[in-house]
Amino acid sequence: MSQPDDRTERPLNFFWFIPTHGDGTYLGTDHLSRRPEFRYFKQVAIAVDQLGFEGVLLPTGQSCEDSWITATGLATVTERLKFLVALRPGVTSPAFAARQTVALDRLSNGRLLLNVVVGGNPTELAGDGIFLEHDQRYRQGDEFLDIWKRMVSGETVDFDGEYYTVKGARVDFPPVGKPHPPLYFGGSSEAGQDLAGKAVDMYLTWGEPLEQVAEKLDAARKAAARHGRRLRFGMRLHFIVRETEEEAWAAADRLIENISDEQIERAWKRFQNEMDSVGQKRQAALHGGRRDKLVVAPNLWAGVGLVRVGVGTALVGTPQQIAERLREYQAIGIDTIIGSGYPHLEEAYRVAELLFPELGINAEGQDLHDQIPNEFSVGAYGGSKLAAQG
Repeated sequence: MSQPDDRTERPLNFFWFIPTHGDGTYLGTDHLSRRPEFRYFKQVAIAVDQLGFEGVLLPTGQSCEDSWITATGLATVTERLKFLVALRPGVTSPAFAARQTVALDRLSNGRLLLNVVVGGNPTELAGDGIFLEHDQRYRQGDEFLDIWKRMVSGETVDFDGEYYTVKGARVDFPPVGKPHPPLYFGGSSEAGQDLAGKAVDMYLTWGEPLEQVAEKLDAARKAAARHGRRLRFGMRLHFIVRETEEEAWAAADRLIENISDEQIERAWKRFQNEMDSVGQKRQAALHGGRRDKLVVAPNLWAGVGLVRVGVGTALVGTPQQIAERLREYQAIGIDTIIGSGYPHLEEAYRVAELLFPELGINAEGQDLHDQIPNEFSVGAYGGSKLAAQG
């Protein structure tokens, strides 16, 4: 495991989540659910902008409102908030994606971040016309990002590859973020880590026990080193923070009290049989489809993953307990947290009011990019160097 260092003295860069596939008080039921409506997304975005969150992740998939259009609308009603929007190789052309990128980056005055999504459910990908095997998708993603980066950075691109051929591709307007908006990416497979090491700025992992995260980050560091690069690291997690430990665990139990055994069994079969995501299988393996083994590490609870695709773990406890767990992750290299909680509006307030003071984050917001060493800063590597539902 990597040795702790002084990174824990710096405030974490803390993001939240826009629930574009719906929200609610409970999992597994429509009781007290909230429909995915822009007016509600706007409530969440305005709240987290005022509360001091750095940005928000917008998920992608068949069950979600489109992340690009939603982010464009939310950018017009927020001031500081950054938007982590899905960039999906294979679903669109790199040239069209480059033009979209520059337009939204300019509209938002440089508040655009890109979440490169290559993996997912093969059944859902087939609905988007993608029939490539797992590792082929990452090779396609490599070509896509090569073209995209060069175009957004101002080049006129000729490219003849296995998956893409373009001639004279260009974007006539420069982005605000130079050389291009930062690229975030999550992939637990060897192919995914190799792409991360070669092409992105921030490597993301879903919440796992500390030792497993440390192993994954070390593998990603080695992948980046093979390309002469370094990565930053972030983690996607749910949060259930309360003033007392008893209240927190009671809230966790309440969140899943309406989930039936049949729902758990269906979800388990889906995770095992329909999906080729290594990260999803790692999340499912934490609980094994069982209600009696949901605490997988100190304060780390896998109950959300009984039925939810994507990250299935939450940190549960008091502000002091959760801050201690986050500092442990921070000590091995995590500098960014992308959080969420049910319902997202109320839980954003709880996290900001209870947890942020323990983490040294204030309501004015923190810009980690101004606090970390230059070698980790966005854009420090040049143009060609350098997360399915989230």
